[in-house]
Amino acid sequence: MIKPKIQTNIVYKHLANTDKKIVVEQGGTRSGKTYNILLWIIFNYCANNNNKVITICRKSFPSLRATVMRDFMAILQNYNCYSEQYHNKSNSEYHLFGNLVEFISLDQPQKIRGRKRDLLFVNEGNELYYEDMQQLLFRTQDRIILDFNPSDEYHWIYDKLIPRDDCVFYKTTYLDNPFIETSIRNEIERLRDTDEQYWQIYGLGERAASRSTIFKYVEINQIPQAAELIAYGMDFGYTNDPTTFVSVYSEGHNLYIQEHLYRTQMTTNDINKFLKELNLTNKPIYADSAEPRLISELRSMGNNIFSSIKGKDSINAGIDLLKRYKIHILSTSTNAISEFRNYKWKEDKAGMLINTPEDKNNHIIDPCRYATYSILSRPNFGKYALH
Repeated sequence: MIKPKIQTNIVYKHLANTDKKIVVEQGGTRSGKTYNILLWIIFNYCANNNNKVITICRKSFPSLRATVMRDFMAILQNYNCYSEQYHNKSNSEYHLFGNLVEFISLDQPQKIRGRKRDLLFVNEGNELYYEDMQQLLFRTQDRIILDFNPSDEYHWIYDKLIPRDDCVFYKTTYLDNPFIETSIRNEIERLRDTDEQYWQIYGLGERAASRSTIFKYVEINQIPQAAELIAYGMDFGYTNDPTTFVSVYSEGHNLYIQEHLYRTQMTTNDINKFLKELNLTNKPIYADSAEPRLISELRSMGNNIFSSIKGKDSINAGIDLLKRYKIHILSTSTNAISEFRNYKWKEDKAGMLINTPEDKNNHIIDPCRYATYSILSRPNFGKYALH
């Protein structure tokens, strides 16, 4: 083919000048990252290869079709490379220069776990769970490209992907896009004075707290002497889910959390032995009321354990109660920190938050709810009364 003259920015050069298997492009809005990744896929990778399988992926198919798929087809049309005969619309595939480009989403699990691919482009990669990304990684041979707006202060991309020695990380902003319209540039820069969080994420392309993250917390090295132990919390698991145990302390409008247990495969006797070895005070242990038999057995073994108090919509009520306090977590409580960092509200198909938490990252948070709600929700509980 005769390669047309294309207009690119620094993102295209990133891809052309690295030999790393994984390329992570973090960028603010209108940095041109997605558009230039598509340009590189079309006019570099596909133009210089044959019989390759290229997968372009996003979390949901409506989002995929409305964004990256539309941009891909628009680029082909703008550079007179589009042909209806090569576009299989029913399968969301395009045959380009002897290569197959397929568009898939995470609501198509059979394709994620299906055939191998040579090149993978994950658009808005921070929408994916790490487990989904692993399935894609296992089946990709040549290169993985992932782009995203950094809307999460903490994310598996930073913890698990970027530190790999076969990964290179780049950050871009709207200032790296020489083709951006002046009116759009002015609109982005207006965020500097009107919305600090959006300016941080979409203007500067920097990490910031996600709007879907439920809790804020601080890490501490020790629990203050003035803090009073109010209760213990426990949640039961076995094979996949861990059995967990926490202490919850309170001082004024501050809660202090210490993780003691996060372990799978624990029998009733194992749990009893663990509790005895802790040398607990006489403060109550509140556990999941969905396990009355297990709670009864542990009580018969001499443990001061009770079913947690549950009211109407107890999960959200417990979350609301926790959010009334400033939460402190011991720095040694690594699983607690991870869960409070990653516990988030669900989103609907339009990306709007709904008032229901995701059913994950809650093995420590649940016993924190049990302990605090069972004690602090009591209207006459001394200095802990809620007004």
